[in-house]
Amino acid sequence: QVQLVESGGGLVQAGDSLRLSCAASGGTFGLYAMGWFRQAPGKEREFVARISWSGGSTYYADSVKGRFTISRDNAKNTVYLQMNSLKPEDTAVYYCAAQRPSTTVNKRDSYDYWGQGTQVTVSS
Repeated sequence: QVQLVESGGGLVQAGDSLRLSCAASGGTFGLYAMGWFRQAPGKEREFVARISWSGGSTYYADSVKGRFTISRDNAKNTVYLQMNSLKPEDTAVYYCAAQRPSTTVNKRDSYDYWGQGTQVTVSS
């Protein structure tokens, strides 16, 4: 069983940056691909980014490509999401998730463990 705890959310202005962290425990972190999803009020939870177990492969939603960067440190059992040039439409609760080996990268149901989420609010 893998436990995930997100941190780093907050209230920022449009154009600012934030870095989210997700600390994992209870499992072999290096065996899992890791993803970030987000859910805005009244909307479905949507895919944001994914990184392979080794960190050698990344994948992004079109809406964040070029602004967000996912990375991981397997020695620290932590995955990060660097968010630059934030927009009001990025406002959401951000969740990290762990995925056993899978060819699916952006489907919520393909992820096995989830954190509780961290709120990101971007004011205009």
